[in-house]
Amino acid sequence: MRIIGLGGGGYTDEQQKKLRDYVVDHSRADRPKLCFVPTAVGDQTEGIVRFYEQWHGHGELAHVKFFPYPPPDLRDFVLAQDVLVVSGGNTANLLAIWRVHGFDAIVREAWEQGVLLTGGSAGMICWYEACVTDSFGPQLDGLRDGLGFLAGSACPHYDGEERRRPVYTRLVAEGFPAGIAADDGVALRYEGTELAEVATVRAGATAYRVDADGETPLAATPI
Repeated sequence: MRIIGLGGGGYTDEQQKKLRDYVVDHSRADRPKLCFVPTAVGDQTEGIVRFYEQWHGHGELAHVKFFPYPPPDLRDFVLAQDVLVVSGGNTANLLAIWRVHGFDAIVREAWEQGVLLTGGSAGMICWYEACVTDSFGPQLDGLRDGLGFLAGSACPHYDGEERRRPVYTRLVAEGFPAGIAADDGVALRYEGTELAEVATVRAGATAYRVDADGETPLAATPI
């Protein structure tokens, strides 16, 4: 059971590539089957095309769409993948669509069978019990009904969007579940449900444990 959550993409093409290479290196496959899940952006064609452009050469590429409806062989197809790459976008909408089609259960089964789950922003925070999200507007809100594969809460873009840090720390201080925040360009690699490594493609960028007493920076490995 493995998850690599990305607090946000790198700021340069080189940094983005390093993050993709990091994911592929942990796929445990020589030529991994990589499946893009763009639900959080409404299956936008532009996002799908960008995935194929950016991940070209990293493995065998595919994608899953839910509009106008998911494919009939959805479960078998997903369980045959090595990596699911979940897009950023609207986390609340992603969760609602996945649940109405039973995809949340399929993804959990895939995770339990060894498929690596990854993604940035919404593709990072959806795996936790709770998160800080802009799903309901730019003011940011707490969402408490995440998939719950990982305990606690999460916040992406911690140093990339000015409201993320103050909103997250305030929510946690007021009783929101404690958790972890990740700067842009930072990868959180979980083995099972335990954080195994914080990795970064940006000097000075890292992750933080956030609880009611404040935040604690975590050591990050450069990649």
